[in-house]
Amino acid sequence: MLAHPTLDQLSRLGLHGMAKAFSDAEASPEAASLSHAEWLAILLDRETALRVDKRLGARLRHARLRQQATPEDVDYRAARGLDRALFQSLLTGAWIKAHEGVLICGPTGVGKSFLACALAHKACRDNHSVVYQRAPKFFTDLALARGDGRYARMMRSLCRADVLVLDDWGLAPLDAGARHDLLELLEERYGRRSIIITSQLPVDKWHDVIGDPTYADAVLDRVAHNAHRINLTGDSLRRTRTQLPAV
Repeated sequence: MLAHPTLDQLSRLGLHGMAKAFSDAEASPEAASLSHAEWLAILLDRETALRVDKRLGARLRHARLRQQATPEDVDYRAARGLDRALFQSLLTGAWIKAHEGVLICGPTGVGKSFLACALAHKACRDNHSVVYQRAPKFFTDLALARGDGRYARMMRSLCRADVLVLDDWGLAPLDAGARHDLLELLEERYGRRSIIITSQLPVDKWHDVIGDPTYADAVLDRVAHNAHRINLTGDSLRRTRTQLPAV
């Protein structure tokens, strides 16, 4: 008799996980054998799980990751020089708490973006805010934002994120505006937030992309010295997979 009033109360309070657990438990033949403490534990566990899933979903929507990559999907068998011990240590998230960075470098097609998104996905699971940006579009968007008055708001959003993913860095040289924007962003985040950068270029070639030697030194000083480096090698995984024989 109490089922419907209780479900109504739980729903009005926004306890939808508990409501679903209550309904399921009521329909179960084992319900009568549960103690009060067991009933409460079931309801609380379901509510907690639902809220965790909702928060994760919201963080992933905000992050807008390029790929739906998870740590469980990472292929350690591929011949690309991925240090499994290093990557698994990064999955603990200690680098985020220490406000450090991760630099993932290697030729096209070896899974740099995938690994970056897997780390970002784990950061979302661990209740960190994440923003994903593809570098070429990122600098264009910042330039447009400066022109239409959105620049300050956009920079605040980028500076607040616990983890910023800057993907495909170094595809084209930076102009003066992009150099300034990059340095301002890194300066605001340095020692306070974490960053993941992927690039086809090794770090020692980044000076050429940045252009101005003074800016280049300042950028690399804020990025490279406290970053974990993943240097990948080998052929494109896309090409390797398309060449596999049919089974």
